[in-house]
Amino acid sequence: MKTEKMPWYALYVHSRAEKKVYERLVEMGLEAYLPLVTKMKRWSDRMKKVEEPLFKSYLFVRSDEKWHYEILSIPGVTKFVTFERKAVVVPENQIKAVMRYCDDYTGDEKPMEETELHEGQLVMITSGELMGLKGRLAPINNKKRLIVYIESVGHYLPINIPRSKIEPVHENMIIE
Repeated sequence: MKTEKMPWYALYVHSRAEKKVYERLVEMGLEAYLPLVTKMKRWSDRMKKVEEPLFKSYLFVRSDEKWHYEILSIPGVTKFVTFERKAVVVPENQIKAVMRYCDDYTGDEKPMEETELHEGQLVMITSGELMGLKGRLAPINNKKRLIVYIESVGHYLPINIPRSKIEPVHENMIIE
Protein backbone atom coordinates (compact mmCIF):
# COMPACT_ATOMS: atom_id res chain seq x y z
CA MET A 1 0.00 0.00 0.00
CA LYS A 2 1.30 3.47 -0.86
CA THR A 3 1.25 5.57 2.27
CA GLU A 4 3.73 8.38 1.57
CA LYS A 5 0.92 10.86 0.81
CA MET A 6 -1.01 9.93 3.96
CA PRO A 7 -0.55 11.92 7.18
CA TRP A 8 1.28 10.67 10.27
CA TYR A 9 -0.64 10.08 13.48
CA ALA A 10 0.58 9.28 16.98
CA LEU A 11 -0.81 6.18 18.69
CA TYR A 12 -0.96 5.65 22.42
CA VAL A 13 -0.47 1.97 23.25
CA HIS A 14 -0.30 -0.21 26.36
CA SER A 15 2.96 -0.11 28.25
CA ARG A 16 5.56 -2.45 26.71
CA ALA A 17 3.31 -3.25 23.73
CA GLU A 18 5.02 -0.83 21.35
CA LYS A 19 7.02 -3.42 19.37
CA LYS A 20 4.08 -5.84 18.98
CA VAL A 21 1.76 -3.07 17.79
CA TYR A 22 4.46 -1.85 15.39
CA GLU A 23 4.84 -5.36 13.91
CA ARG A 24 1.06 -5.70 13.48
CA LEU A 25 0.82 -2.34 11.69
CA VAL A 26 3.58 -3.36 9.29
CA GLU A 27 1.85 -6.71 8.67
CA MET A 28 -1.28 -4.73 7.72
CA GLY A 29 0.78 -2.94 5.05
CA LEU A 30 0.85 0.39 6.85
CA GLU A 31 3.94 2.52 7.31
CA ALA A 32 4.72 2.73 11.02
CA TYR A 33 7.56 4.27 12.95
CA LEU A 34 8.65 3.22 16.42
CA PRO A 35 11.54 5.45 17.54
CA LEU A 36 14.04 3.22 19.36
CA VAL A 37 17.25 4.07 21.20
CA THR A 38 19.90 1.71 22.55
CA LYS A 39 20.73 2.08 26.22
CA MET A 40 22.90 0.23 28.68
CA LYS A 41 20.84 -1.43 31.42
CA ARG A 42 22.26 -2.73 34.66
CA TRP A 43 20.99 -5.87 36.30
CA SER A 44 22.40 -7.14 39.58
CA ASP A 45 24.74 -9.53 37.75
CA ARG A 46 25.48 -7.84 34.41
CA MET A 47 25.22 -4.90 32.01
CA LYS A 48 23.45 -5.27 28.70
CA LYS A 49 22.56 -3.07 25.72
CA VAL A 50 18.81 -2.93 25.17
CA GLU A 51 16.68 -1.21 22.58
CA GLU A 52 13.78 0.70 24.05
CA PRO A 53 11.21 3.14 22.74
CA LEU A 54 12.20 6.80 22.83
CA PHE A 55 8.64 7.68 23.86
CA LYS A 56 7.20 5.02 26.13
CA SER A 57 3.69 3.92 25.04
CA TYR A 58 3.79 5.92 21.76
CA LEU A 59 4.44 5.12 18.14
CA PHE A 60 3.56 6.71 14.81
CA VAL A 61 1.57 5.43 11.85
CA ARG A 62 0.80 6.80 8.39
CA SER A 63 -2.79 6.20 7.47
CA ASP A 64 -5.96 7.79 6.28
CA GLU A 65 -9.07 7.92 8.43
CA LYS A 66 -10.64 4.83 6.85
CA TRP A 67 -7.99 2.70 8.61
CA HIS A 68 -8.50 4.20 12.07
CA TYR A 69 -11.07 1.67 13.33
CA GLU A 70 -8.97 -1.25 12.13
CA ILE A 71 -5.88 0.24 13.78
CA LEU A 72 -7.80 0.74 17.04
CA SER A 73 -8.78 -2.94 16.98
CA ILE A 74 -5.14 -4.08 17.20
CA PRO A 75 -4.45 -5.63 20.61
CA GLY A 76 -2.40 -3.17 22.66
CA VAL A 77 -3.62 -0.01 20.93
CA THR A 78 -5.36 2.32 23.37
CA LYS A 79 -6.17 5.35 21.23
CA PHE A 80 -4.98 7.90 18.72
CA VAL A 81 -3.57 11.06 20.25
CA THR A 82 -6.49 13.46 19.82
CA PHE A 83 -7.50 17.06 20.20
CA GLU A 84 -11.21 17.84 20.52
CA ARG A 85 -11.98 14.17 19.73
CA LYS A 86 -10.14 14.25 16.40
CA ALA A 87 -6.90 12.38 15.73
CA VAL A 88 -4.04 14.88 15.56
CA VAL A 89 -1.86 14.88 12.45
CA VAL A 90 1.85 14.88 13.31
CA PRO A 91 3.74 17.17 10.89
CA GLU A 92 6.27 15.43 8.65
CA ASN A 93 9.11 17.67 9.87
CA GLN A 94 8.50 16.51 13.46
CA ILE A 95 8.70 12.85 12.40
CA LYS A 96 11.95 13.63 10.56
CA ALA A 97 13.29 15.36 13.68
CA VAL A 98 12.60 12.25 15.75
CA MET A 99 14.18 10.01 13.08
CA ARG A 100 17.24 12.24 12.96
CA TYR A 101 17.54 12.23 16.73
CA CYS A 102 17.34 8.42 16.87
CA ASP A 103 19.91 8.11 14.06
CA ASP A 104 22.32 10.42 15.93
CA TYR A 105 21.59 9.06 19.41
CA THR A 106 24.67 7.77 21.19
CA GLY A 107 23.62 8.19 24.79
CA ASP A 108 26.44 10.74 25.21
CA GLU A 109 25.97 14.45 25.78
CA LYS A 110 27.62 16.53 23.06
CA PRO A 111 27.96 20.27 23.64
CA MET A 112 26.84 22.82 21.08
CA GLU A 113 29.36 25.29 19.78
CA GLU A 114 29.70 28.39 21.96
CA THR A 115 27.00 30.88 21.03
CA GLU A 116 25.50 34.16 22.08
CA LEU A 117 22.15 32.45 22.50
CA HIS A 118 20.59 32.15 25.95
CA GLU A 119 18.63 29.54 27.82
CA GLY A 120 14.93 29.48 26.92
CA GLN A 121 15.41 31.36 23.66
CA LEU A 122 13.21 30.34 20.75
CA VAL A 123 15.32 29.26 17.76
CA MET A 124 14.71 27.82 14.30
CA ILE A 125 16.78 25.33 12.30
CA THR A 126 17.88 27.09 9.11
CA SER A 127 19.42 24.30 7.04
CA GLY A 128 19.46 20.56 6.54
CA GLU A 129 16.69 17.96 6.80
CA LEU A 130 15.17 19.62 9.85
CA MET A 131 15.00 23.11 8.30
CA GLY A 132 12.07 25.11 9.65
CA LEU A 133 11.71 23.16 12.89
CA LYS A 134 11.48 25.42 15.94
CA GLY A 135 12.45 24.76 19.53
CA ARG A 136 13.84 26.26 22.72
CA LEU A 137 17.44 26.36 23.83
CA ALA A 138 17.89 24.78 27.25
CA PRO A 139 20.82 23.62 29.35
CA ILE A 140 21.19 19.91 29.90
CA ASN A 141 24.08 18.86 32.15
CA ASN A 142 25.54 22.39 31.81
CA LYS A 143 25.69 22.09 28.01
CA LYS A 144 23.52 23.91 25.51
CA ARG A 145 21.32 21.81 23.28
CA LEU A 146 18.32 22.55 21.12
CA ILE A 147 15.13 21.19 22.64
CA VAL A 148 12.34 20.52 20.15
CA TYR A 149 8.82 20.15 21.51
CA ILE A 150 6.88 17.44 19.68
CA GLU A 151 3.45 18.95 20.28
CA SER A 152 1.22 16.07 19.26
CA VAL A 153 2.97 13.65 21.62
CA GLY A 154 3.73 16.10 24.42
CA HIS A 155 7.41 15.24 24.84
CA TYR A 156 10.62 17.22 24.64
CA LEU A 157 13.28 15.90 22.30
CA PRO A 158 16.89 17.06 22.69
CA ILE A 159 18.74 17.49 19.41
CA ASN A 160 22.46 18.21 19.07
CA ILE A 161 22.85 20.81 16.37
CA PRO A 162 25.65 23.23 15.49
CA ARG A 163 25.19 26.96 16.02
CA SER A 164 25.64 27.53 12.30
CA LYS A 165 22.34 25.75 11.61
CA ILE A 166 20.13 27.73 13.98
CA GLU A 167 19.00 31.32 14.32
CA PRO A 168 16.97 33.15 16.96
CA VAL A 169 13.23 33.56 16.38
CA HIS A 170 11.32 36.55 17.71
CA GLU A 171 8.84 35.52 20.41
CA ASN A 172 5.93 37.25 18.67
CA MET A 173 6.29 34.99 15.58
CA ILE A 174 3.70 32.23 15.29
CA ILE A 175 5.08 28.75 15.96
CA GLU A 176 3.64 26.10 13.65
